[in-house]
Amino acid sequence: MSTTQERTGDRTEEEDLPYDVFSRACPSRGTLEHITGRWGALTLGALYEGSFRFNELRRRVDGVSEKMLSQTLHALERDGLVHREAQPTNPPRVDYELTPLGREVAGRLITLIQCLEGRMDEVLASRERYDAQRMPTA
Repeated sequence: MSTTQERTGDRTEEEDLPYDVFSRACPSRGTLEHITGRWGALTLGALYEGSFRFNELRRRVDGVSEKMLSQTLHALERDGLVHREAQPTNPPRVDYELTPLGREVAGRLITLIQCLEGRMDEVLASRERYDAQRMPTA
């Protein structure tokens, strides 16, 4: 064990350092990627509306494949943001909902989504100006 990993109780000195998402080795970076990736953000946003069964969620998150939604849900569940409840029925029923941590994160994400949706006219106008300035003249 290196000197930066000397034990202090049950944690290493390295583990006692504050998390820093800008550091390559920080575990928060992976969670941030799960949350802010296209499907993670949309899945969390949809689940903010309430509990969904898998196919209901897939319909709500328009365009996501079954495989990608499954991978996204697994990652978010592993990070403690989504709770998966399998009920022993025939056919099996599986419901997904946000955990308290997931609800907090999704709430902040919803604020960003609402801000963006409310300012899309400005974004689209900016895109038009940008593209017009860079279009080659005929």
